Parts: sequence; C-alpha cells; structure tokens
Amino acid sequence: MWATAVGVARVRALETERENALFRDPLAQAFATAGGLWPSSPPLPDDEAARRRRLAVSFSIVIRTKFLDDLLQQASASGVRQVVLLGAGMDSRAFRMDWPAGTRLFEVDTAAPLDFKASVLRQERAVARCERITVAVDLREDWPGALAAAGHDPAVPTVWIAEGLLIYLPEDAVELLLARISAQSVAGSRMGLTLGSRGVIERFGADAEPGSAASMWVSEMPDDPVGWLAGHGWEADTHTLRERAAAYGRPISTPPQREERPGGLISAVRR
Repeated sequence: MWATAVGVARVRALETERENALFRDPLAQAFATAGGLWPSSPPLPDDEAARRRRLAVSFSIVIRTKFLDDLLQQASASGVRQVVLLGAGMDSRAFRMDWPAGTRLFEVDTAAPLDFKASVLRQERAVARCERITVAVDLREDWPGALAAAGHDPAVPTVWIAEGLLIYLPEDAVELLLARISAQSVAGSRMGLTLGSRGVIERFGADAEPGSAASMWVSEMPDDPVGWLAGHGWEADTHTLRERAAAYGRPISTPPQREERPGGLISAVRR
C-alpha cells in the first residue's frame, strides 16, 4: 500500500510548482520520480469520470496538507515539542518546515517505505530541521512500545498526525489506534486526523481501478466525529474540505451535491 504514498508525493510536487502554492515540498519530486511512478506511470483510465475523481483526490491532498501544516505550526507555537507522524509515508515535514529548537519528530511506518525514503534522502543530501527519529513498525503491532523504545515521552504533550491513514483501516483498527494515541497523550496534546467523509467510498471506491488507492478504502468517519473523539478525551473541531479550500483561496466552484455533514479534517486537543 505504501506506493500510494509516492502518489501523494507526486501531488505535492505538482502543487510545489504552482506560483501560488499553498506549501513548498522540495523533496516531493524526488520521492515521486525515485518511485518509478512518475513521469513514466502506466496509462491511467482516461474517461471523464476517472479524470474527475483523480482531480478531486489530488485537490483533497493539497488542502489536507496545508491544514495539517497549520495545525503543526499552531502546536509548536503552543509549546509542543514532540511530533508523531503515524503512517508517515513520504512526508517531508521534518525537512521542509521550520521547527523550534528541541523539537523531536517521530516517523512511524513499516520498514519498506522508511528504507525507500532513506535512500532518496541520502541521494538528495537532505538535512532535517529538527531531531528526526524513524520507527519501523507495523501499526497493527505494538507500535506504542516501539515508539517508547525510540524515545517518545508520554509524560509531555505530543502532536499526533494521521494523514490519509484511517480510511484504509477497518473500524475496529481505527478505534484501537485512537485508544493507543489517547493512552499516550497528556493534557495539552494535539491531534490532526483526516477521515473519509460520509459517502466517499460509494462515490470514489465503488468503481475504482483495482490496486488504486480508492479501491483500498474501507472506513468512513462516524456520523458524530466530535462526540466520538470526546468519548476518547479529546475536544475536536471538524472542517469540511470546502470551507478550508475557501479559506486558503482555492474555493470549490461547484455547489455541494448533497447536504454537507461534518467534514473529514479534524483538529483536536487533549483535555
């Protein structure tokens, strides 16, 4: 599944080239090209519906990246110096964002993507702007133990990021992940999640190409995400892609096709 992370890097590389880019990710193109998926990708379905789906997914990746960048900057400004990226993939925030002195950033993922990423980082001579610690472990295993062994301190606040991850996990695995995060989060910890909005699997996954990212989506957000997170001890705000896109100067021109429910961009604080 980690090859989808290289696809996300491709989207970030294209955004980086825009004059009015919402973020700059100078490593994204290196991740995308090293993955062999760009520019010599196999031909994609070229029907209009498939093209629109690809554009919609790419747009959501750009908006969520900006949303979580802002959340991380706010957490840093509030004094949080521990960052954990769950399912880190080709995330390059350790290299492209400005971090306060003393920040420790943990990237948790399986060995294959971390090894691939390390080879690209060596090739690019990339230098992290904070203390970057990789933790090679499957999220279905005892990743809290591996994280603790790598130096994570649950006694001080952490900002947790699960970007483009939960939609691939069945509901029981999502619950377990959140319970484990909560067990290691003192008051003042922050969390940024992206959740599949209600109906997204029906709209995008039903006729997705086999092996594509959308074909592997299995879970959507609960009807009441704020209440769900409150039950785990978090005070959450939800944001729709549409409202965040408008706030970033990238308004969605088409009207909503249905009543918009709580959005899948989540920011939360541990109380």
